[in-house]
Amino acid sequence: MTQAKKVKCAIIGSGNIGTDLMIKILRLSQGLEVAAMAGIDPDSDGLKRAARMGVAVTSDGIDGLLAMADFPEIQVVFDATSAGAHARHNEVLSKHGKRVIDLTPAAIGPFVIPSVNLDQHLQAPNINMVTCGGQATIPIVAAVNKIARVRYGEIVASIASKSAGPGTRANIDEFTETTSHAIEAVGGAEHGKAIIILNPAEPPLIMRDTVYCLCDDADEDEIRKSIENTVAEVKAYVPGYRLKQAVQFERIGNNRPLYIPDLDSEFTGLKVSAYLEVEGAAHYLPAYAGNLDIMTSAALQAAERIVALQQKEVA
Repeated sequence: MTQAKKVKCAIIGSGNIGTDLMIKILRLSQGLEVAAMAGIDPDSDGLKRAARMGVAVTSDGIDGLLAMADFPEIQVVFDATSAGAHARHNEVLSKHGKRVIDLTPAAIGPFVIPSVNLDQHLQAPNINMVTCGGQATIPIVAAVNKIARVRYGEIVASIASKSAGPGTRANIDEFTETTSHAIEAVGGAEHGKAIIILNPAEPPLIMRDTVYCLCDDADEDEIRKSIENTVAEVKAYVPGYRLKQAVQFERIGNNRPLYIPDLDSEFTGLKVSAYLEVEGAAHYLPAYAGNLDIMTSAALQAAERIVALQQKEVA
């Protein structure tokens, strides 16, 4: 049986995320071939590294990508720039019939968390990979919501300051807004809140994520099992993803209801706390940069599934 020809893809954005994604595709992908990387800084390490690895590059952004000889053959384009830039990129790429995988918080296409809802959006022309914090925590919210209705979901994502490039720093507001919306839209929480912390500690600390769910009363063992199963599903495409400690439970009774400022109401029921860490594969930045790893691994997982479906339909 002959192996299917790899599908050509391009990456827009030569920063930390784009460069890590390029290396992952070159080393790991069974169905994708990096045909081009586009950036706007000719001196960026990402473009220089891409050129050394045999990838065609341009420092003229998306306009330079459109002018490349291989552009008509490119089927999938990853956007690893910024939320503001993605709007134009998507408009241009959609006119050329390209499938777009958005690694910015622009949220033009549907939110996609591979372990939760990828199957629902394999045909979408543009999918949004939410944020690194969203990819790490929303599967846990969804896991709890499978067992007990989540009334309020709050996540705190702490990443090493050294792992946050200019694009990430420019998108902090979009990060919180997009992640909060995705906690609701994908995780199933009635209300979501997201907080990001850029930790300047030296040496840099590994990515840590905390998930708090306030939910209806339910069997703790069922919730724990649902979370552990979900962690295993995410770990299948993000090897460094894991629970830091056992899932914690606290019952909030009528005698001492919990006041939630964001809801301006009191809560009684079950509080579920999950503590995660994400160790990076160190394909580009060191292992502390798990925020890069979970984002690029999720994008690659989504692209591989989309390409596999396309090839199946053609066959």
